[in-house]
Amino acid sequence: MSRPDRSETEEVPRVVIRDKRRLDPVTGQVRETAGSSEPAPEAGSPGGQPPDGQGGLRDELLERTADLQRLSAEYANYRRRVERDRVAVVDIAQDRVLAALLPVLDDVDRAREHGDLDGAFKAVAEQLVAVLAKHGLDAFGAEGEPFDPTRHEAVMHSTSEDVDGPTCIGIMRRGYQRGDRVLRPAMVAVADPAEPTAETAEARAGADSVEH
Repeated sequence: MSRPDRSETEEVPRVVIRDKRRLDPVTGQVRETAGSSEPAPEAGSPGGQPPDGQGGLRDELLERTADLQRLSAEYANYRRRVERDRVAVVDIAQDRVLAALLPVLDDVDRAREHGDLDGAFKAVAEQLVAVLAKHGLDAFGAEGEPFDPTRHEAVMHSTSEDVDGPTCIGIMRRGYQRGDRVLRPAMVAVADPAEPTAETAEARAGADSVEH
């Protein structure tokens, strides 16, 4: 009697390979856990818990971002202050240079009044005045201007019936300004309105009656 073949009597066990990886290697999604009908929350979803250490890293990133924004704002303010201070320093330096040249312009005005401004001296004087005007220097002070204590320096006072308020009737020295800043006030003679006399009052009253 022949012996039965072993392959016919014994059953060869099957090898079963189970993929227990939580993440699907193809889709990258989290697989459902065994015994649960609801899918596991995706990584990074509101219901999912961040991996260990990611919460702290996110908080640190937000803190560093806030620090960077604060430093950026402080630097922008610093640059504005530096630029504003630089412009102010340049303006002050220009004002000082122009103020130092005002006596030269006074000499030019006196030479013009006496008729001595001619020839080469006249050409140089006109060029000087033009250059200073180009840098913003502006002269003021003329007869008939209303007296302004912030722009005029009164050295003489008188009364006059021809003015209705304090008025400049003589200019001893012109004033100069650059923009809104007065570099030097004008030196002037000022006339105040005179007190009306009885004759003046009667004449004014008669004039008013004729007009009416």
